[in-house]
Amino acid sequence: MKVILTEKVPTLGNVGEIVNISAGYARNFVIPNKLGVIADAGNAKALANQQKALAKKVAEQKADAQAVKSKIDGLTLEFVKKAGANGKLFGAITTLDLSNELKSKGVEIERRLITVNNAMKNLGKFTAKVKLFQGVEAEFKINIVMDPAQAEELKAKQIAAEKRKEEKAAAAALAAENGEEPAKEDAAVEQTEDQRLAAQANAILRS
Repeated sequence: MKVILTEKVPTLGNVGEIVNISAGYARNFVIPNKLGVIADAGNAKALANQQKALAKKVAEQKADAQAVKSKIDGLTLEFVKKAGANGKLFGAITTLDLSNELKSKGVEIERRLITVNNAMKNLGKFTAKVKLFQGVEAEFKINIVMDPAQAEELKAKQIAAEKRKEEKAAAAALAAENGEEPAKEDAAVEQTEDQRLAAQANAILRS
């Protein structure tokens, strides 16, 4: 059933919007609570009159939405998180997290109004949009960075891996000069592990 909202309903939409909801929800909740009126074809004239009557309220709420937009546009939210291999987070950032962070900055936004360009499962930068009203949309940035303690730990691992690599190369060169044969299998295993650690550290620190 199509209903035109006469009040803002968080789970449905803003004043003046036409929404499609179940007949039961409309008759048992929306219409009895004067949150909306039926917007079917047979009610076209009444609907037009209702929209005119709502024009002032719509204009006021649109102006409020514009004010909120001015607070959100250009904003950057930063999240400090721990990450695994290739910068993958131990738990994604959700729209609820974004809503809570915006609230901490004095801007209350329902999570359902927020959409993000990509799933926030990795370190990096993302863009989010907020539908505040019909024709009014705000945009903000999200920056997910690595926990400083973890970053330092990875840097230390990377430095240690590179040092071991240099030491092995020097030992191999010395062995070659002395006509000795290095322990190839063990060296190969250790080198592979060192390379893995260095690659992981580099991948995450570059994110």
